[in-house]
Amino acid sequence: MNAIKDAIKSGRTVVGTTVTPDIDVSILAGAGYDFLLFDTQHSAWEIKQLRPSIQAMHGKQAAPLVRVAANQAYQICFALDAGARGIVVPMVNTGEEAQAAVRACRYFPLGNRSNAGVRGEWGEFQNYRDYMDAVNNELVIVPMIETNQSLENLDAIASVSGVDVLLVGPSDLSIELGVPLDYQCDLYQRALDKIAATAAKHGVVAAMYFIPPGMDPNFFVEKGFKFFTMPWAPWATAGIQNALSGIKR
Repeated sequence: MNAIKDAIKSGRTVVGTTVTPDIDVSILAGAGYDFLLFDTQHSAWEIKQLRPSIQAMHGKQAAPLVRVAANQAYQICFALDAGARGIVVPMVNTGEEAQAAVRACRYFPLGNRSNAGVRGEWGEFQNYRDYMDAVNNELVIVPMIETNQSLENLDAIASVSGVDVLLVGPSDLSIELGVPLDYQCDLYQRALDKIAATAAKHGVVAAMYFIPPGMDPNFFVEKGFKFFTMPWAPWATAGIQNALSGIKR
């Protein structure tokens, strides 16, 4: 019903990529990624314009995830109405804020999401309650850990029912720790270890928004991080160059 939820539950490493409005998402959606991330916080995507691009992913392997610009119910509602199967919420600092995000994602009685008819690819259902229950159970909910306050409240955030993933925002977290973009220093790495351990304790997944430049993704996998994005352009360029090298020119 939601392949990315199944992948997360399986314990395997889940890899996606971020997409911008100027590319054909249908190609990347079938390229092997687990998810495509539409970032409405720090990119040119307008949240109410996502529907055509998400619909272009219909039947493809990758699931559409949306990062909203803020932990606000109306933004979450817009993203879900566009067909998102996962919601990424930035700057979640407390258990109460995580609970608010979960409730905005879920239909009554587990939440307060406003109903606008069937939205997204969730399968066929005998009745409408079955649809709402499926969304409540299958939607992927991802609070971001980006501040010293969130580090202090990790247990409270991770223990909220409905939270699937603790997603590190590498840049903001390093800045909050006083080591801007110094992703290899001990202070930053100890914070990552704490996040990974807390996620494991509560049965959720530790994740990185991106792998810092020059660092090996498997370094983070071995630390316990099983969910992250990788840039698609270098891989595409390498593939094209490899194909061209096989042609006599």
